[in-house]
Amino acid sequence: MALVGAIVGAASGGWINDAYGRKKATLLADVVFTAGAIVMAVAPDPYVLILGRLLVGLGVGIASVTAPVYIAEASPSEVRGGLVSTNVLMITGGQFLSYLVNLAFTEVRGTWRWMLGVSAVPAVIQFFFMLCLPESPRWLFMKNQQDKAIAVLSKIYDIARLEDEVDHLSAAQEEERQKKRTVRYLDVFKTKEIRLAFLAGAGLQAFQQFTGINTVMYYSPTIVQMAGFNSNQLALLLSLIVAGMNAAGTIVGIYLIDHVGRKKLALSSLSGVIASLVILAWSFFAESSGSSNEIYGWLAVIGLALYIAFFSPGMGPVPWTVNSEIYPERYRGICGGMSATVNWISNLIVAQTFLTVAKAVGTGATFLIIAGIAVLAVVFVIVFVPETKGLTFVEVEQIWKERAWGSGYNIESLLEQGNDS
Repeated sequence: MALVGAIVGAASGGWINDAYGRKKATLLADVVFTAGAIVMAVAPDPYVLILGRLLVGLGVGIASVTAPVYIAEASPSEVRGGLVSTNVLMITGGQFLSYLVNLAFTEVRGTWRWMLGVSAVPAVIQFFFMLCLPESPRWLFMKNQQDKAIAVLSKIYDIARLEDEVDHLSAAQEEERQKKRTVRYLDVFKTKEIRLAFLAGAGLQAFQQFTGINTVMYYSPTIVQMAGFNSNQLALLLSLIVAGMNAAGTIVGIYLIDHVGRKKLALSSLSGVIASLVILAWSFFAESSGSSNEIYGWLAVIGLALYIAFFSPGMGPVPWTVNSEIYPERYRGICGGMSATVNWISNLIVAQTFLTVAKAVGTGATFLIIAGIAVLAVVFVIVFVPETKGLTFVEVEQIWKERAWGSGYNIESLLEQGNDS
């Protein structure tokens, strides 16, 4: 039910962001998540527990849309990728800490209630810190609150850069004013450049899940046991190491994403993912053939570790970073919400089908299927995803217009501006 709640939260989160702002959306997500954690902790029966999980999922879904957009809109273009990737670090670091917290509560009376209830603490802390932070300057500008927007921007940029940012925002606002139309979900598919941007963003989100990351995170203890390690304690320990590597890899990604670039980082990440999935498949094929050699069990664990090492710096943060910067201002909330919904739906599909597929065709064949999907992801990134490293939002928007209408679009638009003046 948590995944179902996340899907609903992400789908509505884009509209909430655009209507009420990034700050209020974050505060709402914190309140809903905290309520869900409390409901789970005090649940008298499974039905109330399910309700709590649904509320937690709603909070996570809204936050998954809001956090990347808020960070991107308040960040200078040259460090935007690293700062948005920090959000992914908080997620992967949180997963690692959750293993430690669960371990700490294993000997406490009412174990599972404490495990679920304590999840409210980060949301409460974020709620009070968020009260001290400003609204997104770009959202303020979009809502004709220029004075407040400039006040926020003045804390981020020096005078010269501030003037450029204000000029860009003013030009974008004037363009939006001329269109005089409220953005609806179907509008995303009616405009060619927006359609191309959404294809790239939603495609990255789908491939992030279908290349198996949450399969690895959800089922890492099961995978380790499938590899021949029958001790539950050892399986959990190895899973803790996997979660730690995921967080550590994200730290590497924070540095690389603004130095190597989004596209190159995604392609190198996927190349390593393919290789590690082949290693995993080979180890399980060998194990299923009846070989008693323990080396194949360790080979599966090595493949698991390599998968995390390659995935976490690249395909972990890149989809969220790209989706936070490729849409025009008035489409950013709604498209971000739609692409996050694609991510959560893909997550649900993978989570519900992995063990079934593994049972039907074998674990080794399942990992080969995922490797094949990763190959398709490489082709997709090469064809549909542009490089956005260091570009302003205006420059990114121009990329989509040129892809939609040809390289002469920019020249024609400049000529039109010259004639108008």
